[in-house]
Amino acid sequence: MAQIKQENKIGEVKNILVVRQHNQIGDMLCSLPLYAALKKKFPDSSITLVAAKTNYEIPFKEINPFLDHVKIFDKQNLRTIISFLRKLRDGKYQIGIVPSTIKISRTSHIINFLSGAKIRVGVKSIGGKINKSHKLLNVKSSFAWKGLHQRERNLDVVRQIGCNITEEEKNSLRFDFSNEEIDEADKYLYEKFPDRSKKIVGFHPGAGKILNVWDTRKFIELIKKLYDDYNNHILLTSGWTDEPIIKDVSHALENSNITFSTFHNIPVKKLAALITRINLYITNDTGTMHIAGFTNANMISLFGPTDPNEWAPSGTNKYYIKSKTENINDIMVDEVYNLSTKILREEI
Repeated sequence: MAQIKQENKIGEVKNILVVRQHNQIGDMLCSLPLYAALKKKFPDSSITLVAAKTNYEIPFKEINPFLDHVKIFDKQNLRTIISFLRKLRDGKYQIGIVPSTIKISRTSHIINFLSGAKIRVGVKSIGGKINKSHKLLNVKSSFAWKGLHQRERNLDVVRQIGCNITEEEKNSLRFDFSNEEIDEADKYLYEKFPDRSKKIVGFHPGAGKILNVWDTRKFIELIKKLYDDYNNHILLTSGWTDEPIIKDVSHALENSNITFSTFHNIPVKKLAALITRINLYITNDTGTMHIAGFTNANMISLFGPTDPNEWAPSGTNKYYIKSKTENINDIMVDEVYNLSTKILREEI
């Protein structure tokens, strides 16, 4: 990620705690402005994130370069909880933040309070819904966030303590790649797609939530339609829950004698580097959408029930199609195809 220009240190804030147990990839990437704003105002501070234990490894520091430490809250039994809280107090935090921009977690507020942080920042209410744990905070506001992007929600929380970044700094929050990382991505793509005269179009037909999955048959139809017109290379990406969908897409393409390459569950930074080197990426509303959103890639995101005003990637070459009925399967293949064609022909 690009580094934010730092201001002079304000006060004697040395240790900052952020308690956010729910940290899917999209949540983390959308919260980057919060961490950037903290580092801008308190450049010499150490930022620690408390996150919940998950069944899979999350590359926190690969996604968030502003983090100094990550502590995993394991609540499997009373002993582990007590041990965690004792070690947490050793951090001697001056500021503790609970950025409740998605869900309000009572446990997160208790952890923040018991950390011993003198200044405890969060929300009093969201859209009229009271945070029942707000008494554990001493810096708090009521927010009406409907339709406001998660990036701005996160910033609103720390704006209460004078932390903010400019629009230019927000736009600079992108994955930074070394020459070696770009060379590696190019080499990998060249091995898979030797004919560099053809365009490369990537597709992510899976998603973590079933309501965010566009009909696999429609994805297959779209892939075939674009292939018939452009004879393009086809790149499929998939996460750890997407195997059944990828199998269906793969079988359909194989039966049509269409060659493709699949990148399954590869590291975040490597995936981001690959996506930034292709001509177009079409994805459901899921974690890889946010990864692509923090690159310079041309992309189309497909939205069902989720509000793109709150979650869609931003940028001049970041497009989305929102279902008019909130049922993602009511998005027509031609809608996606027509937008894809305009992008590939550089008409927009």
